[in-house]
Amino acid sequence: MNGVKRFFATGEGTAGAIILFCLMLMALSAPVLFPGDPLRIAAPPLLQPFEQAGLPLGTDRLGRDVLAGIFYGARTSLLIGLVAAAAAILLGSLVGTLAGFAGGLVDEALMRITEAFQTVPGFLLALALVSIAGPSLPVLIAAIALSSWTQAARMTRGQVLSIRESDYVAAARVIGMHPLEIAFRQILPNALPPVLALVPVIVAAAILIEAALSFLGLGDPNRVTWGGMIAEGRTVLRSAPWISILPGIALALSVVGVYLVSEGVTNAMARRVVQP
Repeated sequence: MNGVKRFFATGEGTAGAIILFCLMLMALSAPVLFPGDPLRIAAPPLLQPFEQAGLPLGTDRLGRDVLAGIFYGARTSLLIGLVAAAAAILLGSLVGTLAGFAGGLVDEALMRITEAFQTVPGFLLALALVSIAGPSLPVLIAAIALSSWTQAARMTRGQVLSIRESDYVAAARVIGMHPLEIAFRQILPNALPPVLALVPVIVAAAILIEAALSFLGLGDPNRVTWGGMIAEGRTVLRSAPWISILPGIALALSVVGVYLVSEGVTNAMARRVVQP
């Protein structure tokens, strides 16, 4: 509870939590407020905002409801961001724990693989994987996770290296506990908290990568995405700028909200160190 109070005591944390709460509320309420297929044609194309009752943000050039698209786009962005971040943390913590605890050749091999992934920009790696495997939700999540796990691996390895010589680890070895059990039951739970601070960063990066891929036409064609909406509106940007501007604002707010939450967590942890 003290950690939660410290988090909300920071202005960044409170503002970010409000933004993310609103986005999650949008994502959860989308099927209730806009039942049916959000990709269906709802009205004549290029209706301006507030021109027709029931369509407060107008329609795109195909006649689809822009407001419904923004709500359903929140579902896609948050789903991909959270699941990809969880997968990246899981993979990174697994690799980092094995490398830090085993040492020697295992450490060298795993760290060289990690460095090989780090040499390729995350977006280009995701772009290549989606181009090869095809655009779908599972492929997008896997591609983003594979482009985001290296930082978690290196941080986990550093934490494991500082913990593996602790007294309780030595005691576990003495009583004959299996090395993998020591690594994942004794060491990893204590090494993981600092690594979890990377979650907001990975979520924000995942949302941006997904939007960029959708903008290039490599998003899931069966789902509404903010990047796809922005790309849809670029051909009529002068005559109907709201089609691209409104999902762009939603995308920017989501990234800013995640960033503010990250800042709030960092400041709360710093206050804990200064005032235990």
